[in-house]
Amino acid sequence: MMVNEVYAKRILSTSKVSDYTINPYIGCAHGCTYCYARFMKRYTRHKEPWGQFVDVKINAVQLLQREIPKHRVGTVWISGVCDPYQPLEETYNLTQGCLDVLLQHDWPITIQTKSPLVLRDIETLRQFTHSEVGFSITTANEGIRRLFEPNAPPIPQRIEALSTLHSAGLHTFAMIAPLLPEADDLILQLKGHVDRILIDKLNYHYADWVYKTNKLTYAMSDEFFQRKQACHKADIRYQILF
Repeated sequence: MMVNEVYAKRILSTSKVSDYTINPYIGCAHGCTYCYARFMKRYTRHKEPWGQFVDVKINAVQLLQREIPKHRVGTVWISGVCDPYQPLEETYNLTQGCLDVLLQHDWPITIQTKSPLVLRDIETLRQFTHSEVGFSITTANEGIRRLFEPNAPPIPQRIEALSTLHSAGLHTFAMIAPLLPEADDLILQLKGHVDRILIDKLNYHYADWVYKTNKLTYAMSDEFFQRKQACHKADIRYQILF
C-alpha cells in the first residue's frame, strides 16, 4: 500500500448526491472491484492499481474549520469517493476530527462506510440533531464478497455494526449497490437493523472481468435485477436507485 500525506486546497465540496461531501482521503484500501470512485485515479499521479494507494489529506480538519463559516448549512455526505473509515482512519483520525467540527456547528450528516470502525465515534454521532449511518453491503455470501470486495470487512461484522448503531437510536440504512449474486438472504439479516434500504444495479463496468471470470454474467442483466427486487420489500422502506 502506497500512503502519501498531502495538503488539500479545500475539503467541503458540493455534491449531486447531497448538499456537500467531505473526502478526507483519496483512494481506498478496500479495493472493491466495482467501485465507481476508481475514476479518481486519473486525477492523481499514481501508477499503483486502485486499492493500492491512499493520499491522506492531513489538513482536512483545519480546512473544514475555516470553510464552514463561509457556507450555508447543508447535509454533508461522508464520503463520496473514499471510505471515511478505511483502515488509515484509525491512525489519522481525520473523519473523527471533521465530525467534531461539524458537530460544533450542528450540521446534518450522512455517513456511508463498509467499516465497523465507525462504532468508535458512536457517542459523537448520537449528539447530532440529524445524523444517519449507512453500510454498503452487496451480498449475503462471503465467497461472493471476497471476489468483489477483497479487502473490505466481512459481511457479518457490517450487519453487527448496523445493529449496534440502530440499537443506540441512530438512523441507519443499507446501500446494496451493486446488487450482487446471492443477496436473497440479505434482507432477512438486515431486518430490524436498518430504517431503509437503497438498491442499485451495476452501472459501471470496472468489475465486468470478475463476473466473466467467475461465470456470474447472469447477474449483470436487467432481468436479474428486476427479479431480485421483490426480496427487498419485506417491511423495510426501500428505494430503487438509477
